[in-house]
Amino acid sequence: MIQSETLELLEWNRLCQHLATFAATKLGAIAARQLKIPDSQAESTQLLAQTKEVYQLESRISPSLSFEGIQDIGDSLERAELQGILAGDELLAIATTLSGSRNLRRIIDNQEDLPILTELVADLRTYPELEQEIHRCIDERGQVTDRASQKLGDIRTELRKLRSQITQKLQNILQAKSGAVQEQLITQRGDRFVIPVKATHKDAVPGIVHDTSTSGATLYVEPHSIVPWGNQLRQTIRREQTEEEAIRRALTEQVAAVKPDLERLLAIVTTLDLATARSRYSFWLGANPPRFIDWADTENITLRQLRHPLLVWQHQHEQSPAVIPVDLLINPHIRVVTITGPNTGGKTVTLKTLGLAALMAKVGLFVPAREPVEIPWFSQVLADIGDEQSLQQSLSTFSGHIRRISRILNAVGSEKGLGDNEESSMPHAPCPMPNAQSLVLLDEVGAGTDPAEGSALAIALLQYLADHAGLTVATTHFGELKALKYEDERFENASVEFDESTLSPTYRLLWGIPGRSNALAIAQRLGLKLEVVEKAKTHLGGATDEVNQVIAGLEAQRRRQETKAAEAQNLLQQAERLYKEVSTKAANLQEREKALKVSQEAAVQQAIAQAKGEIAQVIRRLQQGTPTAQEAQQATNALNQIGQKFQPAAPAKPKVGFMPKVGDRVRISQFGQTAEVLVAPDEDGELTVRFGIMKMTVKLEDIESLDGQKAEPIVKPKPAPAPVTPAAPPALAIRTSKNTIDIRGKRVADAELLLDKALAEATGPIWIIHGHGTGKLRQGVHNYLQQHPRVSKYEAAEQVDGGSGVTVAYVG
Repeated sequence: MIQSETLELLEWNRLCQHLATFAATKLGAIAARQLKIPDSQAESTQLLAQTKEVYQLESRISPSLSFEGIQDIGDSLERAELQGILAGDELLAIATTLSGSRNLRRIIDNQEDLPILTELVADLRTYPELEQEIHRCIDERGQVTDRASQKLGDIRTELRKLRSQITQKLQNILQAKSGAVQEQLITQRGDRFVIPVKATHKDAVPGIVHDTSTSGATLYVEPHSIVPWGNQLRQTIRREQTEEEAIRRALTEQVAAVKPDLERLLAIVTTLDLATARSRYSFWLGANPPRFIDWADTENITLRQLRHPLLVWQHQHEQSPAVIPVDLLINPHIRVVTITGPNTGGKTVTLKTLGLAALMAKVGLFVPAREPVEIPWFSQVLADIGDEQSLQQSLSTFSGHIRRISRILNAVGSEKGLGDNEESSMPHAPCPMPNAQSLVLLDEVGAGTDPAEGSALAIALLQYLADHAGLTVATTHFGELKALKYEDERFENASVEFDESTLSPTYRLLWGIPGRSNALAIAQRLGLKLEVVEKAKTHLGGATDEVNQVIAGLEAQRRRQETKAAEAQNLLQQAERLYKEVSTKAANLQEREKALKVSQEAAVQQAIAQAKGEIAQVIRRLQQGTPTAQEAQQATNALNQIGQKFQPAAPAKPKVGFMPKVGDRVRISQFGQTAEVLVAPDEDGELTVRFGIMKMTVKLEDIESLDGQKAEPIVKPKPAPAPVTPAAPPALAIRTSKNTIDIRGKRVADAELLLDKALAEATGPIWIIHGHGTGKLRQGVHNYLQQHPRVSKYEAAEQVDGGSGVTVAYVG
């Protein structure tokens, strides 16, 4: 009973109604309005997993998951099992439900990483053959089609022929008796064809009168001449109905044969629709998936920026004020939280918000709070909120609260297996996490009676719940409850903030600070006589005033800390932004450096290839004919120009400062000693120095001036170049094993290494065996020989030496 009372107090039915608006099917909406709260954490975890996977699925696909065609066919299945005959529209609804279910399964099967949904639809049997048979026999209007059976087709052909004959006969009568008929019209009364005849001319058209107009001026007559045809038409229509009924009976029997599978299909589709409704409602709320924590594992309850879902709905649909979120961060050793503060400050809303958050997590809904959302799985949510006064039962507010609290204590006790009279030992001592996982919400605990007795009763009640319930959150105006935190570490204080300058609450929840009384301050600012206020203060006593001052100081200190925390957060965000910018720029620079290095390497390789080509051309020009000294000098100049063109400029040498002379003081670098020059440097750069009583010969590069300048090196005169003698004519080329290299089967790069070594050691022509193959190796060899500076020419070998499979390279 207390569970249903709690759901009513938390307005759970309103939330379920909101959830139902996101369902796509009638069955899904019914399931949402009658949402079952799971009895185990495993079931809640399964429901959350379904919601997450649907959320993930709908973020991938476009359009979103479609339940088109799925209808509530439960009643039809029951009648089919009882051997009733289903109507055409009922059969059509079954067919469209089968088709819609198959489309859902196809969408889920085509996606990856959806294990829960894939397992859910794995047992979905959609009977495509039954769907096809229904569509063959029933059209989109729910009528049996001509193609349903040959017999029905023949009957309907006969019906069309009879109607055509009757119509034609009546048209003839209308034309022949035009003066006796009211208008040229053929109509029906029941299943009989009639024509409107003037009452004054009824004898002109003998027949059976089936109806009369309201005024009595028109008679609807079936002429005697078409009565036999009308009788035949009626009999044929009856035959048609019998055949249609037989066809629908056959289809109904097919449906009845698979009724268990179709009921299973309905259950799966409804489960999927409910999961989709939970996902879409959670997305609309801007909610995040909760994680069930284990308080025994020292994890905190974390609900930051928690919003009341019903207030969010009112804000969006009824233009109510924006929802002010609350932060609920509760340590695992806390068992009781007392919230104090002024009326209308948001205490009761905080209780309801926490209760709804716990229930939403249990049924698989996301919680409207900022990530991460971490909350225990509460086995029960029990609440005493609002006024329980009842005139019919002669209950006062206090009596009503006590009766409901008694039911709460019984529920908590039964959960632990305790008797109503069992007492807890050491009520003030900290105890480990109780086995019971109930969440208890108490509004204005102990109110409605004598303040002293009510306060004592509230203290005893909260101490009992600290021992027996998982978490209790209570609102109160009793100052004595604020001191429980300092007597028992399982208690925590919180308060709703109040702005004295505007005399209005801010609806913010402050943790660790008890609320202080604002009644006298509010009364004074609202114009109550000062002498009355001062008199009231004397009755309160100095201790209360001092406590209020201490609380005010704590609130001011908290506001300063919040301001500093906000500033620190801004600085942290700026630092993160700057770090991202610097990281991005560094990455861009690295990419540019890498690209520049690649382009430089490509340019160097291109320059090397070009230089090789130009050097090879100079060598070929020398090898053509008998070279002279003048041609050799020209070749040398050309090579020097090529070197200056392609070699990088040498780094500038450091400027040297002096040349030591006899009598100069110099420093010998390797000894760090100062010496006197006795003999000036000779042509080899050596000089004699003396330091102390020792004389020694040192090299010019080993000394420096006292101010750190290096000595100028001595440049020796270059010897005159030897005259270039004409090259001797090449000797007769004879192939041997030493001047033959076999590179068949090698890659071009490997072959070039072997060729480079062979050409460096060669004194005459060499024979290169590369074979025919695809021709790539031969082409690579020819390209390499063409650019090699030692190769004067190359050609295919004689036919006896291998022909085009061997290349002869002549070394200059």
